[in-house]
Amino acid sequence: MPSTKINVAIVGLGFGAEFIPIYQRHPNANMYAICQRTPEKLNAVGDTYGIEKRYTKFEDLLKDPAVDLVHINSPIPDHGWQSIAALKAGKHVSCTVPMATNLAECKQLVDLVKKTGLHYMMAETVVYAREYLFMKELLDTGKLGKLQFVQASHQQDMDGWPNYWPGLPPMWYATHCVGPVSGLVGAPAEYVSCFGSGTVRKELIKHYGSSFAVETAHIKYAGSDVSARIIRSLFDTARQYRESIDVYGSKASVEWPLIEHEPLVLHTAKLAEPKIPKLIKTPDFAKRLPKPIQAYTTGGVYGGKGTGKKSHRSFVQGAGHGGSHPHLVHEMIDALVSNRDPFPNAKQSANWTGVGLCAHESALAGGKIVKLPTWSL
Repeated sequence: MPSTKINVAIVGLGFGAEFIPIYQRHPNANMYAICQRTPEKLNAVGDTYGIEKRYTKFEDLLKDPAVDLVHINSPIPDHGWQSIAALKAGKHVSCTVPMATNLAECKQLVDLVKKTGLHYMMAETVVYAREYLFMKELLDTGKLGKLQFVQASHQQDMDGWPNYWPGLPPMWYATHCVGPVSGLVGAPAEYVSCFGSGTVRKELIKHYGSSFAVETAHIKYAGSDVSARIIRSLFDTARQYRESIDVYGSKASVEWPLIEHEPLVLHTAKLAEPKIPKLIKTPDFAKRLPKPIQAYTTGGVYGGKGTGKKSHRSFVQGAGHGGSHPHLVHEMIDALVSNRDPFPNAKQSANWTGVGLCAHESALAGGKIVKLPTWSL
């Protein structure tokens, strides 16, 4: 591995703090700076991890010529404009999901990446979770046979989450289920049809004008005979947290368990009926990573080394995000060192984010087919 060091600045230190120790141990990263509006939190995290460069203003961080990569973990409404500003300032960008909250910002980001030659990655956890990596490996090695259908769900109870979350339309935050099905199909989404179901409480509806408790969408992929289904809920629907993927092939299929932490189910074709299903433990893929960060796929110092603090709520509720964090760090750093596109790149990130935005538009119109913009294909 080359000796290049990428200077990383993390913006937002709630969920963002989970990544600090991983960058600090990556052989090609220098955990250079952190940015947080609240000085007390900024200094507490900076002192814990020994980071000297600290910013309370995002604009000041972007003026620092030493910053190579900005890793954005701010609230969802800030993803678009902050990513745009960072690219305009000459910085590479890794941003947590979704890419933006509207298609106009997504297009601006795609155009900026093309214009500047900088790299952008939407840090989608599920396409680096061990379950996805396992399914993708089975598909790539031919063990599933011909891919026939994929589906994914992301169901979560968001009551009690702050500021912009109450009443958020389910499909506006859909990349955790769009990403894995799109990654497995290996093609951009061409159009969607989505239905809304049920009704959330009146106090939730008023925020975004969205009444649906659950939204379910079918996705048609360009140049592929495989379609996908995604299911999304955020409020007033009883379900343990679930980010699931089911993949169906001609030779074998893999289904996600109904209860968290139970084994996956592998179905093998042409066996005696009772022998078709088999419970399997998902392997870990830490060996794909540089040795110093391999431990972070199964544990490590999440939540603050030596602080005794609990991990961020999204990490705990998401069952550790499938060990994806070190894979996300390595993918972006390695892409910059190798000067290649990360996965997902800007156009893929826009397409995945766009599926959710177009799906909600479809649901509001009673399931009408809504096409993804051609620039995202």
